[in-house]
Amino acid sequence: MSTASSAPSRAGVKARLSDRARAERRLGWTLAGPAFVVMVAVTAYPILQALYSSLFSFRLTDPAAREFVGLGNYMVALSDAVFWQSTGVTLFITVVTVVIELILGMVIAMVMHRIVLPRRTLRTIVLIPYSIITVVSAFAWFFGFGVSSGFANYWLNVLTFGAFPLEYDWFGGMWSSLAIICLSEIWKTTPFMSLLLLSGLAQVDEAMEEAAKVDGATFWQRLFRVILPNMKAAIMVALLFRTLDAFRIFDNVFIMTGGSHDTTTLSLLAYNQTINRVEIGLGSAISTLLFLFVIVIALLFIKGFRVNLAEGRS
Repeated sequence: MSTASSAPSRAGVKARLSDRARAERRLGWTLAGPAFVVMVAVTAYPILQALYSSLFSFRLTDPAAREFVGLGNYMVALSDAVFWQSTGVTLFITVVTVVIELILGMVIAMVMHRIVLPRRTLRTIVLIPYSIITVVSAFAWFFGFGVSSGFANYWLNVLTFGAFPLEYDWFGGMWSSLAIICLSEIWKTTPFMSLLLLSGLAQVDEAMEEAAKVDGATFWQRLFRVILPNMKAAIMVALLFRTLDAFRIFDNVFIMTGGSHDTTTLSLLAYNQTINRVEIGLGSAISTLLFLFVIVIALLFIKGFRVNLAEGRS
């Protein structure tokens, strides 16, 4: 009899949860709906215009010679070695910066989570690099590592007792240029990563950590078996946001190297084709391919992590 009475009870609980989920869904659309409509209205036209322009061979200097080429611009881009070299540079910057930011962000998040000092003050201090405008930050790193204007060579020379050359040109080669570009990205955006991870770290049940500690688990065992599995949603969001942002990097490369020494990224390549060479059709095709790459990356993250964000109410 108790079994028969428990079945309707479970059904009632499921119905109530379903009603609650529907109510939360309606509330979510009510709150986010206006912003969603504005975003669609602002972004839909440029995306559709770029897609339309990518189907034509079109130069601003010769508008009368506009010609429909279909997927011709995409074939030109995909068969060009420069496009794939730029894709490789973009992937390199993305992987290096995001991996290092994830590690450093996790360390900073754990320190902020356990710190005794006022957390709001500490979080404000940590966010200072992220609050600086990207262009200003890029110029600061550019002049800091300049041959004549920078202080980096001077201090490296002092710390190595004169072994490091004072006139070393950091932006005179591909790998040294990419190193500074990656360092500037890591310095600026690691605070953002740490705050996202801190929000996930706050959701980890401390009782589970204490139980694991009592059972004799080491720090690394607690980290990989208790903390990280319970932060899966926060880690996915942090990696997704930063990967999509890093893959579209433009400012730092444009200011520091301008794409010289094989440091051109996809965003800079699209800019050069559209603005410098006024190849509207080809530039739009590259921008569309960049947009498609971003969508594929987002789908891979969502499918790979298999996180149901609807259940992560935090």
